[in-house]
Amino acid sequence: MNRARFYKAIKPHLLTILTVLAVIFSIVLGIILRVNHDKYSARTVMYVNFLGDLFLRMIRALILPLIISSLISAIAPLDFLLSKKIGLRAIVYILVTTIIAVILGIVLVVTIKPGGAGLEDNEEGIVSNRKSSTIVDTLLDLIRNIFPPNIVQATLQTYQTTLTPPEDNPDADINDWIISSHYVDGTNMLGVVAVSIIFGITMSLVREKVKGLIDVTLEFTLIMMKIIQFVIWLTPIGVFFLILAKFLEMDDILDVFAKLGLYLATVSLGIFVHGFIFLPAIYFAFTKKNPLRFIAHMGPAILTALGTSSSLATLPVSLKCVEEKAKIDVRVSRFMLPLGATINMNGTALYEAVAAIFIAQLRQIDLSIGSIIAVCITATCASIGTAGVPQAGLVTLVMVLDSIGIPAEDISLIIAIDWIVNRIRACVNILGDAYGAAIIEAISKKELDKLPIEAPNDVETAKEETTNLNGNATDVRLKEV
Repeated sequence: MNRARFYKAIKPHLLTILTVLAVIFSIVLGIILRVNHDKYSARTVMYVNFLGDLFLRMIRALILPLIISSLISAIAPLDFLLSKKIGLRAIVYILVTTIIAVILGIVLVVTIKPGGAGLEDNEEGIVSNRKSSTIVDTLLDLIRNIFPPNIVQATLQTYQTTLTPPEDNPDADINDWIISSHYVDGTNMLGVVAVSIIFGITMSLVREKVKGLIDVTLEFTLIMMKIIQFVIWLTPIGVFFLILAKFLEMDDILDVFAKLGLYLATVSLGIFVHGFIFLPAIYFAFTKKNPLRFIAHMGPAILTALGTSSSLATLPVSLKCVEEKAKIDVRVSRFMLPLGATINMNGTALYEAVAAIFIAQLRQIDLSIGSIIAVCITATCASIGTAGVPQAGLVTLVMVLDSIGIPAEDISLIIAIDWIVNRIRACVNILGDAYGAAIIEAISKKELDKLPIEAPNDVETAKEETTNLNGNATDVRLKEV
């Protein structure tokens, strides 16, 4: 009986426990191996990294189908004209707060520089970068990639402008260089995301006529989420070998640990500022109510998010807190919270932006303004397509890295402390949903007065009737994930 109770108690946290143990064992073994040998050959590192590399390959294989199906299935069932304006306000709130989170993360990581100074302090690096491209070219390429001429090609290649000095005048001003273009290997995520969003919006506008297609998309998304769960359970094995391989090839272990600690502090600071300063300020501006009291009402949900590290798993508790303690209109809460648990991931967006630039700093890669904008856009879109399950952000982080040409294997160091970051960002994710419900209620009083919908009184019934408000996508995910 005691064993049954013990297993029941640790079952929700089993993946986290195994991941933490894998991190600890890999660090201990890595230190022991480095004490005996100062340097290991590249081939030895490759052998040790083999299983970790397979784990990353599985993650990368999931990116395209996950992003495409998640974005379409999240958007297609929605009624953007719910009570004329409420649905649109919810979407605007999600996009604005997510962009704010990403910009905050970028500002902090660029200012604090947890991964090191990189090349931006190197005058030669700046000169070299200016000669290879211009900021305007990079920005125009970003816009071009949002509108791919070939959808299939966008899954494989990215458009890039190339500047070449004239042969007869190699010292010519850069404005006189020859402009050409070509496609480089690597998924055009901006184009894929743009096409998916447009497809989802179009399906939403005619959703009564394409219910069958929407159902197929939802079912495919559920399959992808199930596969992600299987792959994520391999995280402890992948983490063990990825971190161990990194230990064997590191030149200065203590320096890497110091940078990881500074990275964790940067992410934590960003999440705290966004969740407990920016979001409360927005809440106060629209509702004129005390945000501290609202945070107190959400206490049980915050603790649940810390324990489960999942927005979806916390949803029933969040609904209970928002409706019974914060007294938010159930017609708004039962639309906003399930929708937010699906696509409103402020903490995840901030984390992915910080992590991508941190890895670039570790590699001493000088990111141009265009690359930073690409991080901003892809982190925002990736967070919308992130499954609301623990550690799913690792999958979409690979997408953000791909957008700026950084190898996926570099996330191995991030994985070592991701179990901590995951819990922190889950708290901000659910807080953002709750604040959104309160804000939308405050600015939608007139529309709510005209709505005849009578919402049920209990949370469980609310979950069952979520389809009356925003289609069946969220309800299906709640039952299956």
